[in-house]
Amino acid sequence: MDFDAFERSSWEGRAEAYERGFALMTAHLVEPLLNSAAVGPRTRLLDVGCGPGPVTAAALALGARVTSVDADLDMAELVARRHPHTEVRVAVLPDLPFPDESFDAVIGNFVVNHTGDPAAAARELHRVLRPGGTIALTCWKYPEHRAGAVFSEALRSAGADHPADVPTESPFSAYAEPTPFARLLAEAGFEGAAADTLRWTHRVDPGVWWADVLAGTALTGTVIARQGPATIDRIRAEYDRIVAGYATPDGRVALPACALLAHAVR
Repeated sequence: MDFDAFERSSWEGRAEAYERGFALMTAHLVEPLLNSAAVGPRTRLLDVGCGPGPVTAAALALGARVTSVDADLDMAELVARRHPHTEVRVAVLPDLPFPDESFDAVIGNFVVNHTGDPAAAARELHRVLRPGGTIALTCWKYPEHRAGAVFSEALRSAGADHPADVPTESPFSAYAEPTPFARLLAEAGFEGAAADTLRWTHRVDPGVWWADVLAGTALTGTVIARQGPATIDRIRAEYDRIVAGYATPDGRVALPACALLAHAVR
């Protein structure tokens, strides 16, 4: 199974679990994204990979005119129910159903790392922006992103096998450093491309985080779920051991989170 086909099939049915757990962490980037893209009243904004809609909601509160797009029908329906006056479409990068130069700004919060052809995705986002329009995209920065890395480390430590039909990593991994991320946008035709590193702490109950990642993410959730019961038990034991190093007095863990925010102008 290729990466795009895996993503489309593996996200089905995960919208509520994603919003309940993982989206609480990704929401940390909403304000920096809106600021980087200079979103304000009457901005024609494309929220691509909108997920459950935190960027959409925040942009609407600023007075922007938002079009929300997600590859997953459940995510799109969730946003449409909450924001009935917002245009919501189901579409998959790099094929967006909009004319050239349709938007003043594009924001993608952790979407480009879920595409099989990041360069084609960047070119498509360039196409739908007007001249002088702004773009802001995020991706995770490993291994500093400990909130996610603890799972891959637990898998390795437990000796888990990687399912043959599950991708080992995102094609975007080659761009997940500041210079390559900025270069991706520059090669797509953007000007002034740069990528900033953002760090914060994700504080969460470790048992809740385990359950939310398994239920609410495609790649990690699938790899763990496809193991046998004894192996899953070993993975969980390794996960508990690793996150214990981040324990806080209130019974939660304080996991370092790290992402890149790339921004540019068309």
